[in-house]
Amino acid sequence: MDAYLERLRFGSEGRTARLEEAMRYSLLAGGKRIRPVLALATAEALGRDPEEVLPLAASIEMIHTYSLIHDDLPAMDDDELRRGKPTCHVAFGEDVAILAGDGLFAEALRLALGEQRGEPDAVLAAVRELVGAAGVDGMVGGQFLDVGGPPDADLRRIHELKTGALIAASVGAVLALERVPSPATIPYRRFAAELGVVFQIVDDILDVTGDEAELGKPRGSDERHGKATYVSVFGLDRARELARESHAEARTALSEADGDTRRLGQIADYILTRTT
Repeated sequence: MDAYLERLRFGSEGRTARLEEAMRYSLLAGGKRIRPVLALATAEALGRDPEEVLPLAASIEMIHTYSLIHDDLPAMDDDELRRGKPTCHVAFGEDVAILAGDGLFAEALRLALGEQRGEPDAVLAAVRELVGAAGVDGMVGGQFLDVGGPPDADLRRIHELKTGALIAASVGAVLALERVPSPATIPYRRFAAELGVVFQIVDDILDVTGDEAELGKPRGSDERHGKATYVSVFGLDRARELARESHAEARTALSEADGDTRRLGQIADYILTRTT
């Protein structure tokens, strides 16, 4: 996946070289690549060569990276470190960081629509999954509820939108591309929805218990911003129980899915036990 991302180029004029540098700075900063790996593993489960969906998987990572750049901005989470490096706005300035995020989102759509092979209506359906996950009924809506929504907003719902939507779309976009019949998508979609919950709960746990060097950012950033998390709402022990419960639900859904889902199961196990 990283080799594919490294080959991507943005812009064709020297005058935008600094913008491209900022985009590549964040995109290639490392990270777990959970979302694109989920897309590749879903393709494998459906009997397709994972390399055939690399453009779609890369588009997902670009959308994710754009969201991180904007989340880190002073107007949002005001974070100065991401993956052990200065955040994009610290390294390049707020103006360039905003444009880098905007550019990555646009380039993600261009890549998926221009390079992903498949029947045109199937490619459009896959892109529709990604755009829906990024919008008001996905990441943008979840981020709004997180920073400016009502104080009694449901915690699970916030994270289903902010974090879970793109994780779910990483699976759903491949299902759409492969034209999987609706009944057969249900176990996969249940799996992906629960996986998003597991990911966020573990993220909240690591924000309290993780090693800062491994996390690549200061511990306790959620507490500093006064955000409700699974740990602050339910306590550390109960948060761990909830993560295990959602992991079990994801595994149960996966056992009901058609195809070779072993790699998807391994990803679910990794997400539950990860330390970064």
